[in-house]
Amino acid sequence: MGRANTAGKRRLRAMIIGTSVAVGAAGLVAGSLYVVNTDAESEPPREAALAGGARAGQSTARAAQEQADDGAGALAARLARRLGTRTNGGYVDSAGRAVVTVTNDDDAAMVRAAGAVPKTVRRTPAALRRITSTLRTSMADVPGTGWAIDPVTSQVVLWTDASVTGTRMARVQRMVQQMGSSVRTVRFSGRLRTLADGGDAIFGGGSRCSLGFNVRRGGQDFFLTAGHCGNAVAEWTADQRGARPLGTTVASSFPGNDFALVRSAQQGLGGQGGVDLYNGQVRDITQAGEAVVGQRVARSGSTTGVTTGRVLAVNATVNFPEGTVSGMIQTSVCAEPGDSGGPLFAGTTALGLTSGGAGDCRTGGVTFFQPVTEALERFGAEVF
Repeated sequence: MGRANTAGKRRLRAMIIGTSVAVGAAGLVAGSLYVVNTDAESEPPREAALAGGARAGQSTARAAQEQADDGAGALAARLARRLGTRTNGGYVDSAGRAVVTVTNDDDAAMVRAAGAVPKTVRRTPAALRRITSTLRTSMADVPGTGWAIDPVTSQVVLWTDASVTGTRMARVQRMVQQMGSSVRTVRFSGRLRTLADGGDAIFGGGSRCSLGFNVRRGGQDFFLTAGHCGNAVAEWTADQRGARPLGTTVASSFPGNDFALVRSAQQGLGGQGGVDLYNGQVRDITQAGEAVVGQRVARSGSTTGVTTGRVLAVNATVNFPEGTVSGMIQTSVCAEPGDSGGPLFAGTTALGLTSGGAGDCRTGGVTFFQPVTEALERFGAEVF
């Protein structure tokens, strides 16, 4: 990926490429979204205030680990795609190895020959898909719930947040009892919500969201952000006063998905594309890929800077108060108001766009991401 060679290009990179852009969230349901009022200047990311030397060393070590996990994750994802309905998925284990679940000896031999570790499933993919199908039919109208298949245990994990109580919790418990040991429950201490705001802030409608990744389509420059942000704001700027136009939303999808495409106001970025690491450095993004359970990942955002964690689930369904989003990446990465739309990445690979979650970066939390590959396919775009 090309680097800017002039001061003007460097300024443009800092303004646009930084990764989480702020967008307005006006018109969204009050109380269900993290929307930052922009009457006052936003505070800088907490991580940006850390000591530069320590940050540089931590970033180097983190980047090396991300690169290693990225390779194992890519292998596991590729083999899982090849197996299709004959696998419960793949993951990166604690030793950093690519593991892929299999149902027969021939598939196990193929996985082994490709350099990954085969693991025979305890429950068949068909059985677990029947469970998730039942949950989609019976639980989609219960906000604060969600589910995903765990390839490590061959179970469906069903989670509830703090808002699920009383008759709704009793309904969940009856469902779990009917499904037996095939389902494992997890309780979130906070409430699931989308996280409007983020990364290198941009503005619109009196509030802000986050830019995810720069992309190109048909020879023109665009960027991606969260759909719940794109639904609310048409014109984006790089400052809250609206003096520096940044882009125009041309397509947006939420709920169901959570991605939006914004046409950049300034064209001809010269192949620049990266993520702000909030330590004076920018991580080049060279490709898009699919997340895998166990993979180490990082997220960048204007509120919390760079935070890291691991992938907990893929193809997750999340019932937000605004509606259901499916196909999500679940992670242990924390996020806070101001981080929506920001990028999830591993090494130099783009993985997702920050959508929502529960908790915060003080006490810990869980965050869900829209897979970036789905957005790129929908829009016919590519990262650069």
